Amino acid sequence: MALMTGRFPRAARRLGKTSKSIDKLGEQALFFARALGSMPRAVMHYPKETVRLIAEISMGTGALAVIGGTVVIVGFLTLFTGGIIAVQGFSSLGNIGVEALTGFFAAFINVRIAAPTIAGIGLAATIGAGSTAQLGAMRVSEEIDALETMAIPSIPYLVSTRVMAGMISIIPLYSLAVIASFIASRFATVVLYGQSAGVYDHYFSTFLIPTDILWSFVQAIVMAVAVMLIHTYYGFNASGGPVGVGVAVGNAVRASLIAVVTVTLLISLAVYGTSGNFNLSG
Repeated sequence: MALMTGRFPRAARRLGKTSKSIDKLGEQALFFARALGSMPRAVMHYPKETVRLIAEISMGTGALAVIGGTVVIVGFLTLFTGGIIAVQGFSSLGNIGVEALTGFFAAFINVRIAAPTIAGIGLAATIGAGSTAQLGAMRVSEEIDALETMAIPSIPYLVSTRVMAGMISIIPLYSLAVIASFIASRFATVVLYGQSAGVYDHYFSTFLIPTDILWSFVQAIVMAVAVMLIHTYYGFNASGGPVGVGVAVGNAVRASLIAVVTVTLLISLAVYGTSGNFNLSG
């Protein structure tokens, strides 16, 4: 090995980086498996902590509670996204004289792409970043080590409870997000652009497929689990003091945004296929 490193230093460095990357992926996979496997134990032994985290994730604590926490943030993000879809859809369809199909845009794009993706981004920026900062601060201040010395398993108590809380909280949060996107699209099309409410409602109800809404909720739940696993991993393994916690938050947000887009792509391909066909409801 020493001879090879001396003769081919560049290849040796690349091989070493590749080996470290593979080791890190294996470490992450093992951490995710332990966190998911400890969820039943977290529910049985730490129900109060799980309920507390659900309340903290939904309504926020401290300064975040003043504006309503994640509920308000995700609601406003999807509200404005629905309005943008209506504005762009009406303008684009109006160029070819079929602006009446704006209701189709709201029913098709909001449910399949826009609402789950924007909700996932909102989760990563609020719930995820907060979890990474909390766990990172506990790690650098040796609070996690203190839990271990008191025979309290850190992964079920700190990680699995947060994953459970995120998975449970996403259901009402995403319900609000979908409703907000629908209201914004209808308001922009009917009130701002003056399209007939009957025309909009007809095309909206025609192209709104109930199974699409169901798969949209499944997508949001998978996103929530992925976001919480990624952020808790980076926070749990943070090092280097406050600076290291900040670096961990940045790396976690970057990885979770990639995960959100990846989940959207994989579920879209698995459910709707490569053609993206749509059917009339009813």
